[in-house]
Amino acid sequence: MATEAHPAPVPPPTTGLAPPVPELAPEAVAQWRDERADLVELLARAHRQLGGVAAFRLGPEPTVVVTDPEAVQHVLGRHPDRYVKRSHRARMLAGEGVLSATGDAWRRQRRMLQSQFTGTGMRRYEQRIAEAARHAADRWAGYARTGEQFDVGEEMRHFALDTIWRALTGRPLDDRTDRELASVARVVAALPTLPADGGDARDAVAEDLTRIDAVAHAAIDAARRDPDGDGLLRVLLDAGEERPEYTDTLIRDELVTLLVAGHETTATTLTWLFLLLDRHPEARTRALAAGPEGSPERREAIQALVSETLRLYPSAWILPRHATEADTLAGHRIEAGTDLLVSPYLTHRDPTLWPDPERFDPARFTTPGARPAHLGAYYPFGLGARACLGTQFAVRETTAVLELLLPAYAPRFLSVPAGAAYSITVRPDGPTPAVLT
Repeated sequence: MATEAHPAPVPPPTTGLAPPVPELAPEAVAQWRDERADLVELLARAHRQLGGVAAFRLGPEPTVVVTDPEAVQHVLGRHPDRYVKRSHRARMLAGEGVLSATGDAWRRQRRMLQSQFTGTGMRRYEQRIAEAARHAADRWAGYARTGEQFDVGEEMRHFALDTIWRALTGRPLDDRTDRELASVARVVAALPTLPADGGDARDAVAEDLTRIDAVAHAAIDAARRDPDGDGLLRVLLDAGEERPEYTDTLIRDELVTLLVAGHETTATTLTWLFLLLDRHPEARTRALAAGPEGSPERREAIQALVSETLRLYPSAWILPRHATEADTLAGHRIEAGTDLLVSPYLTHRDPTLWPDPERFDPARFTTPGARPAHLGAYYPFGLGARACLGTQFAVRETTAVLELLLPAYAPRFLSVPAGAAYSITVRPDGPTPAVLT
């Protein structure tokens, strides 16, 4: 991504009021429309031309793009009640689950789930993560024996879905459930293109939503019949016995939220990592040479591979927020009612923060002083109160499967995607067929 020098900031007017956020020229927006480019390119133009807090107009009101680390920290970390989530694109799929809930409902749901993904809660799922990783390694061993062609992205989707399904239900993912939950990926991919009208949008993906609902309700019924179960779904059912808000509808919404958030982003990250290692095989060699199998040194090196992949392709490439009151952000006036797009994708590729930002260089995360110190310079899972609940879970499962796959296999891709598709996540824009060597 080409980068232009940021212009010097405009001094505030003598009236004492903060100046408005600088806006991208209408001609630049018109050119973007003519080119029919992705939204990311419009945001990138605003960032390149105007700096870390910039605006553009697609309608009467400006939308503000936030990429500057201090401004990111201000919006996400320090003032989450001033800059809030509103309607989330995933609400059609995840309902009122913790991903899309707001206000007091979100706080209650977040508190209830938080303990499952830190400390003791995570230890409860270590064995299930390890079992899913071994199952993935066994599948790859079969491909290696037969020379069969397979799709790396699909394999990573299967692994990540198997992992979260074991954590939710205590059972491995069966083939039928795997087929039915392919609907999740289809709905997630379709969300940015669906019509604005809620009814029409639901109609466009009605068949897939019906499949997802059937899987969710069958899992809930099975968990009810097994009072000794100890998965995440059991935690939700127990909450329903004590808290009236945890109806079957909300339990379904939380289950689907955990399914979506617990496998879509992990699968995408792992797919990007294997594509990057295909172009940079020396990075795999260095990670494996960092220490013997099972050593802290090798684990750290593998985690650095994941961290650098998440720098280039963060789990969520934009984080929409809405200003509930007027504020001053990076010296600029933000009016109440303004929509903001905080972009980890653009922050992570800013050359003023990350030298040679397009280069895949895991050493940024193992060499002291090689990465920016500011918290707002690297936030692949978000930041602040609404940061991803499952960060530790995601890091552990990616490391667990890579510790098994990387020493044994190097996929040889038969073709690679031409680019990226920007929806809720940043996905490879196409299949990833490969054979194992």
